[in-house]
Amino acid sequence: MVDFRKNYDVAVAGAGIAGVAAALSAARRGYKVALIEKQTTIGGLATSGLIFIYLPLCDGRGRQVLFGIAEELLKLSMKYSPCDLPPAWGGRPKDAFYGFDHGNRYQVIFSPAGFTLALDEALAAAGVDLWLDTLICSANTSSDGKINSIEVENISGRGEISAGCFIDATGSAALIRYSGGEVESGINYQTPWIMERNDNGSVFSLDSSLGMKIFGSISPDFETGDPLDGYANTVHIRSTWDEARKYYLAAYASGNDRRKHYPVILPGMVQFRKIARIAGMKTLSDGDDGKYFEDSIGLYPDWRRCSCIWETPYGTLLPEKVRGVLAAGRCISTTGDAWEAFRVIPAAAMTGEAAGTAAALALQKHCDPAELSASEVQNELRKQGFLFHIDQ
Repeated sequence: MVDFRKNYDVAVAGAGIAGVAAALSAARRGYKVALIEKQTTIGGLATSGLIFIYLPLCDGRGRQVLFGIAEELLKLSMKYSPCDLPPAWGGRPKDAFYGFDHGNRYQVIFSPAGFTLALDEALAAAGVDLWLDTLICSANTSSDGKINSIEVENISGRGEISAGCFIDATGSAALIRYSGGEVESGINYQTPWIMERNDNGSVFSLDSSLGMKIFGSISPDFETGDPLDGYANTVHIRSTWDEARKYYLAAYASGNDRRKHYPVILPGMVQFRKIARIAGMKTLSDGDDGKYFEDSIGLYPDWRRCSCIWETPYGTLLPEKVRGVLAAGRCISTTGDAWEAFRVIPAAAMTGEAAGTAAALALQKHCDPAELSASEVQNELRKQGFLFHIDQ
C-alpha cells in the first residue's frame, strides 16, 4: 500500500556532502529536486559523524585544484564556526585560531552543527525539497534496468517518489543495490570520534576546552565487521562507546576532574568510511593517481600526499547494470588506494556536483546519463571553474 506519491525531475538519495552538492547543482539549473535523507540532519559523516575536517582543495604546493561547489561548501563550513583558513589562503593573521596546523593547504576545520545550518540555508535558497527522517526502502525498475521510482517510508507511511533521473549519494550505494546493481564492500577500522570538553586540549580543538577526541587505530587490530550487516553496525557502534568509557574512566582514575573533562556529543551515525561502492563503467584503482583520462570530469588532490592528483573518469559515476541513475561521493566506482583517497568531503562535493550536472543534462537532452558524452558534462562543469586534467 502506498500512502503518498510525489514526482520530481531529480531525486537524490542521501543528504551527505555529495548529495547536497548534487541537489544544489541540479536545482540551480531549474529542475525540481528532492533530497532524501534517513536521518534528521544533513551533512552525513561530515556532521553526524563528527568528521569535521574539510580536507584540502589544493595540491600541497600552492596550486588550487578543486573549485565550484566544493569551494563554496568549504567557505560555508566556516559561517557558524570559530575556525578560519590559514593566511596563505585568505585567512586571518597567524595569531588567529585555526583549530590545528594546516601547513600550506587550503583546508579548515568546522563546527558540525554550524555546517548543518549553513548547508540547509544553501538548499533552501536553491529551492530543493528536503525529505528528512525518510528511509529509502526499495526501487522500482523497468525491464531495461532503468529506475523509475523509489519507495520510501517516514511518519506519513509508505510513499513513492518518481523522478526523471536519480542520484545515489547514500555512501552505501543503497539505491543502486536495491535496483540490482553490483557493489563491493570495503574494510573499515574502529576510529570513533567524540566531541569532548577537555581543559588540557583535544586532538582538534574548536576552542580552548571543546574539541575532538579520536580513539582506536587504523590497524587490523581494530578491523570491523561487514558494513552491510545491520547487526554488525550495532556491534561496531557499541564497541566505540566501550572505548570511550574506558578512556574517561582511566582519565578520572588518573585525577582528571570529570566536571572539566567529559564527552559532549557522540556520532549520530556509524563511522564506516567505506561501506559499499558501485561496479561502474570505469573503476579507479591502485596506481591510477597521476594518470590521464579523456573522460575526466574533475581533479581531486589526494589529502594524504602532496602533489598527488587524481583525474576522475565520468564512467566511475555510472553503474554497469542500472540506468537512470548516477553515483556520487563514497560509493562511486573506486577500489583499493583510490577508494581511500576519494572517500572524503572534497571528493564528495566534486563528484556530487558532477552527478547533479549530468542529471540535469540528461533531462535536458531526454537521454540516459550513460548516453551523454563526457565532453558535454565537461563543458557545463568548465563554467563552474572545474579542471579536468593534471597538466591544465
